[in-house]
Amino acid sequence: MAGATTSSLTSLHDVELCALTSAGDGCAFGELVRRHGSAVRQLLRRMGAQAAEADDAAQDAFLTAFERIAEFRGEGTFAAWVKRIAARLYLRRLQRGRRLEALAAEAEGEPEGSAASADGRIDLDEALRALGPAERVCVTLCLGAGLSHAEAADALRLPLGTVKSHVKRGLDKLRTRLAPRDGAKPDGRHGHG
Repeated sequence: MAGATTSSLTSLHDVELCALTSAGDGCAFGELVRRHGSAVRQLLRRMGAQAAEADDAAQDAFLTAFERIAEFRGEGTFAAWVKRIAARLYLRRLQRGRRLEALAAEAEGEPEGSAASADGRIDLDEALRALGPAERVCVTLCLGAGLSHAEAADALRLPLGTVKSHVKRGLDKLRTRLAPRDGAKPDGRHGHG
């Protein structure tokens, strides 16, 4: 099958591109990667991946999506589907990495530590990095990727209540961490007392 021209691909809906990809049109899948690659990498960065790691994990997610394109039924968006794949793959990497870090820390006798911002100013990405891995992933999927709690629970293969708890605790920690440090209330007024 001859691939569609790039200009004709840009006008197609994601579901149409998935159908073309399933029929063997690699250019159609290239258009899906072009459309959604940045959002997938951004999701992974919000989950805690460094730039190179986010690029690698996004590439793995798109390769997996390409191999399993026939499983995409168009019941949700392609973007949400590939983000769920990326999140699952990244979680597996984290689990492997945590096991290795725990072994290395145990061997070296180094305690785990966290660094706080020296000047009291903090951005959202830094605040997200301060959350525990499960909280960060759940908050990122539900708020950053727009998944419902149920969709995140399905993507992470966790109970719904666990996801809701991680999101609530994560948001509480973010509110505390992002709160003004000079006694000002979040609306900009200064508190008395």
